[in-house]
Formats: sequence, structure tokens, C-alpha cells
Amino acid sequence: VAAGELEAYVDRVSQDPNWRGTNVTMPLKHEALARADLAHSVAKRIGVSNTLVPGKAERSPQVGAFNTDGAGFLEPLQDELAKKHYFRMARVLGTGGAARAILTALYDEGFTLVLAGRNPDKARAMLDEIAPEGDHHAVALEHFAEPTDFAFDNREGCLDLIVNASPLGMIGQPPLVFDWSHAPPGSIVYDIVTSPLDTNFLKSARGAGFETLDGLNMLIGQAALAFEKFFG
Repeated sequence: VAAGELEAYVDRVSQDPNWRGTNVTMPLKHEALARADLAHSVAKRIGVSNTLVPGKAERSPQVGAFNTDGAGFLEPLQDELAKKHYFRMARVLGTGGAARAILTALYDEGFTLVLAGRNPDKARAMLDEIAPEGDHHAVALEHFAEPTDFAFDNREGCLDLIVNASPLGMIGQPPLVFDWSHAPPGSIVYDIVTSPLDTNFLKSARGAGFETLDGLNMLIGQAALAFEKFFG
């Protein structure tokens, strides 16, 4: 289904009593939310939908919209999130639709957020919208490319994440440049890119001694949640 064609597609399949739902990926996520008759609160907050399902209307077919990206992103982190921490901080790279879902999920889990984008003003506006409470920071993406001599405090009992939520490092895209002096000791490094699965970003993180998570974790996590929406 190409851009601009989603509404007609959904109008057609929603008439089929056997239709159980549709997964939606870029660049159709805004169209998906716009087409829905009903939207889950998380999808509304994020501003996009990646999961459409039949609504519960008795008469005419209706379509409901969900967003499973944020919860799918958190799925491999559940053991860590179940622990109590003195402090949680996430450095998130990227300001696209996936980043919106990830930021929303992390904010709800009590993280202080540092959002890096090519346009720091866009990053600031996104933080103000998604994370209105707390001391969150927007920086330019190149901020993390240069070494720092910042002396991190004791991170015992803290949870630190470094997240690539951008397409940088994907096949056909420019590389993601990140200097590991910006990563607190004990950070978990998470790259949502799936092609290649083992990105240079993750390889360099392991070389620097950090635990890593690849994009297949998020992909499976959100797909499992979508499947649950489809089939109960």
C-alpha cells in the first residue's frame, strides 16, 4: 500500500468480517491515525498509529488505532524496569516517528531524557510536547560525536540507556557517529535499526564494554502486541 492509498485500502478490508487487523509502517503511520474512527490514548499522544483493528461498533464497520512501538521497545528491558533505581536517564538519538514512541514510553517509565537531533529546536519542541514534566534536555546530534572529559558520578543503582532511534547506520544511510565517552558506565546500548541487525554502532558499543540490544527485540515486541490486538 503506497502513500496516499491507506484510506481506500482500509475502507475495503474493514468491510470483510474476517479482517482482524493491519500492521502499518512508514510512511503510512500518520495516515493510519487519521483514518481511524477510534484511537487509543497512547496512539493519540504519539501522533501516529502502527496497528489498525476492527472497532466494536454494532452497525457500520469502524476502525481502531493503536501504537505498539513504545511498548515493543520496552519489552527486552522489562527485567531492568522491574527493579527500583535511584535515577533513570536515556540518551535518545533521532527525532522521527519511532523516536516519538520511544520517548513517550521512556517518559512513562520515569526516565530523564536527553534528545539529540539534527535540529535541536525540533528536539526541544518534541520534548516539551511528550515530556512536559521533569528536567529534560535537547542537544544537537553532533554533540555526541566529539569526545568529552565529563566525569560521571557513581552510577550504581541507576539505569542508563543509549538509544539510536534514527535510521543512521542503516544500509544506504550515513553512519551514526557516537563517542563512547558520553556513555555512563554500565549503560545499555539499544539500536532499533534492523538492516543490518548488528550495526557498527552496536559493534563499537560492545568493543567499549557495553551491553547491547538490537532492533529485532523491538520488532518482535511490537509484533507480539499487535498479534494480541488482532487475535486476543
